Formats: sequence, C-alpha cells, structure tokens
Amino acid sequence: MRIPSGLALSVGPVLGALALRMHVRTLRIRRVESAVAPLWAAHRPIIYAVWHGRILLLPYLYGHRGCSVLASRSRDGEIVSRLIRRFGLEPVRGSSTRGGGEALRLLTRQLRRGGEVVVVPDGPVGPREVLKSGVIALARLSGAPIVPMAVGASRYWSLRSWDEFRIPKPFARCVMRFGEPITVAPTADRAGQEAARKEVEAALRGLTWQVDEEARA
Repeated sequence: MRIPSGLALSVGPVLGALALRMHVRTLRIRRVESAVAPLWAAHRPIIYAVWHGRILLLPYLYGHRGCSVLASRSRDGEIVSRLIRRFGLEPVRGSSTRGGGEALRLLTRQLRRGGEVVVVPDGPVGPREVLKSGVIALARLSGAPIVPMAVGASRYWSLRSWDEFRIPKPFARCVMRFGEPITVAPTADRAGQEAARKEVEAALRGLTWQVDEEARA
C-alpha cells in the first residue's frame, strides 16, 4: 500500500525523530572531538563533511549546535528537512543538480556570519563515497575549514541503496570521530581545488575506515 504524500510529509518526520531518539539510547557511543574542539572554543565557522551513508546518528548527537544542513529539493529531501528541524538543525534546500548555486550562496552567507554547516559531499545520488566539488567551492568562498566526520558501528544493517546506508544494530558499540581541519585557499585555481578535493576525499575515507576499526575493536 502506497502511503499518501501528505501523510508521509506530516507523520513521517515525527515518527522518524521518535524512532531515532529511542534507538540511539540503546547504543554505546564514544565521541572523539579533540580535532574540532579548538574551533568550537574559538567560535570559528566550520564546514562538516560526512558521507551520506553515515548520517543517521548525527541529528541526535549534534543537532544542538544549530548547524545549517544542505538537503535536496526532492520529496525525500522535504521529509529529511522536517525531521532534522526537530533536532535543532536548519535545512538549506538545494543539490548539485537542483538549486545548487542558490544553496551555495546561502551556506556561504551562513559561514561568513560565523555559523556551522553540514555537507554530504557524495549526495544526493552518489557515486558512494566520491567527493563532489561543491564542498571545496564552499570552503574557498567562505574561508571556513572543512572538518571530516564519521560514525562507525560494531554491528549494523546495511540497506540496499546507492549509499549502502548504515543503521547500527541495538546495543552496538559506536565511535563518532572528527578529523583534522582542512583549509582551501581563496586563490586556489582549478588544479588547486582538485588537489583539495582529493585531500578531503582521502581524509574522509581514512577517517571512515578508522572509526569502523575502532568500533569493532
């Protein structure tokens, strides 16, 4: 049975937020925040970068920071936007294919005001764990550092989706870790931006591997 669109938009985010809160309370989560703590203490603007398949726990863990989050303009993006608002996050609608330019301007403005933003650089449709250039452009225009972030779990379900979306199983050990900040020079040319893209991609992949290993240890 297909759920009516209006019902999914109104009820889905409420039930999703409730389910997430209940699920997270069954997990054992260790946070490693030493790499980002100095930026927090200095109230610096920050661009967080996380793979699409690893985002599930982040609204609950860090919604209190009030970050702006890039969300697609699709129907699914609307559901996600309503859900993350329930945790204190502020969606900015756009993607690499729809409204990307406007979203980039809005996120840049937020960072120049000293805010924090979350970007999923392999979204909204992949390829999985391949970093797109939008996050590099955002860092170059705003001057804010990119901070990789990743979540690993000792046991999880992996969905049959393009991002192999991961859901930690109840009572799993989880590790939430931030990587070292990466800056992009405002004068970076095309070659420099591509070098930065590869650097961030490698850092994010390495961090993801690290949290997976730590969660299983």
